[in-house]
Amino acid sequence: MIDTEALRKKVIDLAIQGKLTEQLPSDGDAETLYAQILDQKSQLIKEGKIKKDKVLPDIAAAEIPFEIPKNWKWVRAGSVLRVINGTSYNKGDVSDKGIRILRGGNIQDSKVFYFKDDVFISESYEDEEKKVKENDVLIVASTGSSTGIGKSGVVESTDDNTQIGAFLRIIRAHSPYISKYIDVYFMSDLYRNKIRDLAKGMNINNIKESYITEMLLPLPPLEEQKRIVKRLNDAFEYIGSIENLQAKYSNDLAVLKSKIIDAGIQGKLTEQLPEDGDAEDLYAQILNQKSQLIKEGKIKKEKPLPDIAADEIPFEIPKNWKWVRLGDITSKISSGNTPAGGKKSDAYVEKGFCFFREQNIYDDGIRDEGMVYISEELLNSRPNSTVLPKDILLNITGGSIGRCAMIPDDFTKGSINQHILIIRMIDERLRYYIHHCLCSPYMQRYIKGNSIGDKEGFSGGRCKNMLIPLPPINEQGRICEKTDLMLAQM
Repeated sequence: MIDTEALRKKVIDLAIQGKLTEQLPSDGDAETLYAQILDQKSQLIKEGKIKKDKVLPDIAAAEIPFEIPKNWKWVRAGSVLRVINGTSYNKGDVSDKGIRILRGGNIQDSKVFYFKDDVFISESYEDEEKKVKENDVLIVASTGSSTGIGKSGVVESTDDNTQIGAFLRIIRAHSPYISKYIDVYFMSDLYRNKIRDLAKGMNINNIKESYITEMLLPLPPLEEQKRIVKRLNDAFEYIGSIENLQAKYSNDLAVLKSKIIDAGIQGKLTEQLPEDGDAEDLYAQILNQKSQLIKEGKIKKEKPLPDIAADEIPFEIPKNWKWVRLGDITSKISSGNTPAGGKKSDAYVEKGFCFFREQNIYDDGIRDEGMVYISEELLNSRPNSTVLPKDILLNITGGSIGRCAMIPDDFTKGSINQHILIIRMIDERLRYYIHHCLCSPYMQRYIKGNSIGDKEGFSGGRCKNMLIPLPPINEQGRICEKTDLMLAQM
């Protein structure tokens, strides 16, 4: 089973190291952002809205825990945020109305929640400084449990009637637009581990204000901060999908894996982004490429495949995807043949070109065990059976029916027997996603359910008619990446 909690931590740690997002020249430099924040801070001090802080110590090279991108900047957290203490009140002033007080129990799953049994206190305790604002990060600053200390949550919504109790702290960014990235930082192991070490006490764990303000914060440019937050939200969404699948199929790992793969090709593991465009446009581009190849005599014109009927569609897909037939997006789907005599003849040579048989084809790649070779002369006499780099090979008979392998990009040439299909994409970028589709339980059921004859043969014609749920090209990449990551954790 996948350790989803460990996966969340890993993704967060990659995010604050700049390894989850691309660094773009158009983002500018965190040095510039930092200067802007300091200017805003100075203005707030000048207007009397906040007090002037103590001077923070310079950052020594020995303190820096890891390398960050060149356009990022290590800063003391206190230079870009404030720590606000909670409200102390007498138990006798607790009532069912007045000022709502948030306590440690209001922070759950890195969010802040309001409950019916929340404590309210007299309005005489009202303090504008301690009122909770949207995008504030709240942390548990005092507790008897070392596991609870430093627990944080972001305020997504509030009113003008809510403050924090004495055991909490408000972490408020000097510039509101960096609040969401600050929240990411407070979920990281860099923060959590450091704060637990510092806060250990005899009977109670306590976070002093200086523990936060002097802590090191890796600061990215603002635009990259936005990408980090978005990428994390996407990651958390699909980690949640894993948890749901694991809860449902916890006793059967094989079923869980199959559900993950099927979820990928149904668009349930990825977010559909407006900037990806529409699969209809991708399909039109592929058809134009195919027409050009036919015009140039590089491939033959074939009979049009039938339109897709509504009752053929097996499941719902996102609106910007498109159902297509595999034959319409490929330049070649055909099987090979075995040289006359096979092993009993001189067809196979000690060194030459790979001649692929069923035992060489596996979902995770080509297996060299049992590989035989043919001469260049024989290869050239079998042009319809020639395997090229980036082809997909599919076993179509016998016990290994449905096994599917991608040919590496650095391959030269080879050939196949009659038990294997060559599937060659018009747009080579699709091959990774199509391979995932062919390996999916949905496609495997189709292949095995449409096989005929004593040896369960799946024909090239049936392969061409196979329905493919086609996403935009960028989402295809995200599907393959996320599916592979999830399966690798099992």
